[in-house]
Amino acid sequence: MPDPPTPLPPAPTLPDHPACQPIMAVFCAADSPLRARAVCEAMDLAVAPDNINNVRLKLKRLADRGILIEPGQGLFTQPRP
Repeated sequence: MPDPPTPLPPAPTLPDHPACQPIMAVFCAADSPLRARAVCEAMDLAVAPDNINNVRLKLKRLADRGILIEPGQGLFTQPRP
């Protein structure tokens, strides 16, 4: 008798923060890993140190939750199956 298939882990949930939706839209359109500065540019935010740092912190939070991955220092992308 074959073993039953293992269930897939639940998909990570997106935080309720309003900035997460536009960030995820940028990553859905991207075909390569992005840095915080590139995300700011794609979201039409002013490329200022405060904006870049805020986006970087949000990207780190999304990576901690498993929604994004950080394949290299400062580079973020969606996990691919």
